Amino acid sequence: MTSEEFVSALDVSVRAALARIGEASASGEPGPGVGIADLLVLALRNEIEASEEAALWLVAESDVEVKLALARQCGDEAKHYRLIAERLRALGRDPSTIDPLAGGPSPMFEYLRGLGTTVERIAAGPFTREALASVRNEVFIEYCEAKGDAETARLYRDTIQPDETHHHALGRGLLLRLADTPEKQDLAGRASARTLEVAAELQEIARLRRGICRAPGC
Repeated sequence: MTSEEFVSALDVSVRAALARIGEASASGEPGPGVGIADLLVLALRNEIEASEEAALWLVAESDVEVKLALARQCGDEAKHYRLIAERLRALGRDPSTIDPLAGGPSPMFEYLRGLGTTVERIAAGPFTREALASVRNEVFIEYCEAKGDAETARLYRDTIQPDETHHHALGRGLLLRLADTPEKQDLAGRASARTLEVAAELQEIARLRRGICRAPGC
């Protein structure tokens, strides 16, 4: 199939998976003692890992357009980290006491940093993970609004979400150029699917072990 046909088909499969993940994230309430500030602490890990992931891929790429897209993502995720840290401070949590990488890299980071080709990286990262982030952020925004935290909801709706949407659009545009052979399409499809599988597995583990749901993405 052409790259346009492939990306359109991938859009459909990703949207279907994201609908299931979003529904699972929105079901129920966070466990006792888990509030918005606690969910924002989790977001710090997501943001720093997403920034580092893009930086690792950036230095390994030779395609200038890919480099620039990853550089944009790297900078945006770092910006999100700073903004979330500021919001935590306003909520009474000192971000300087938080080690966002305590416990080592997440399974998602381990998977993504092991991808070896450009088309896999773009399919898994900007195209799929950023779309996933947007879905989870929408759930989180609704939760913040329901809890009366309009300021956190505004941060995500007005600043973080537009960046995630742009990252996904950059990834989609790159895939249209990169996924131009059956071999590359197979790599991209597998990378996207595995990213969604890891996300769903981690979400279920967090819900069962720590009572965490409605957490934002990256």
